Amino acid sequence: MSQVLTLWRRAGALPAGQRIFSVLFARKAPYFATVRPRFTVLEPNRAELVIPKRRGVHNHLGTVHAIALCNGLEAAMGALAEATIPADKRWIPKAMEVAYTAKATSDITCVAETDPEQWTGPALPEDGGEVPVRVRGRRDDGTVVIEGVIRLWVTPRKGR
Repeated sequence: MSQVLTLWRRAGALPAGQRIFSVLFARKAPYFATVRPRFTVLEPNRAELVIPKRRGVHNHLGTVHAIALCNGLEAAMGALAEATIPADKRWIPKAMEVAYTAKATSDITCVAETDPEQWTGPALPEDGGEVPVRVRGRRDDGTVVIEGVIRLWVTPRKGR
């Protein structure tokens, strides 16, 4: 089991465990701390987090800024990738394609998803390949405000 998934499960057994995990995760990649992600779900092939709507992530309209939304999606994708990838593989983001579909006027729940077969077999050749991660963000009322795909380049892990 991955270190990230192990930490999630151990932290989840503690009071405020999700908050503790979220802070530790954001410390690993400090730019995630700018959106103060609050993870709510982490399991292989799925991650969810909430970006609180606060002044620090607002744009000039008072809504959650587009790049803050992208940071939230990337944090969810990164947690999903770490929780899902086979131990003999490594990943790096290759591309991000998103569409902004509505104003982000509340806290935003960011979701990243893959299918199990994307990480093994013919979908991922022995020498590496691309894994598309579906991402979306939705307001408290369920309206999708951003959606797209983050493409990962997955390759064999080199011997240490």
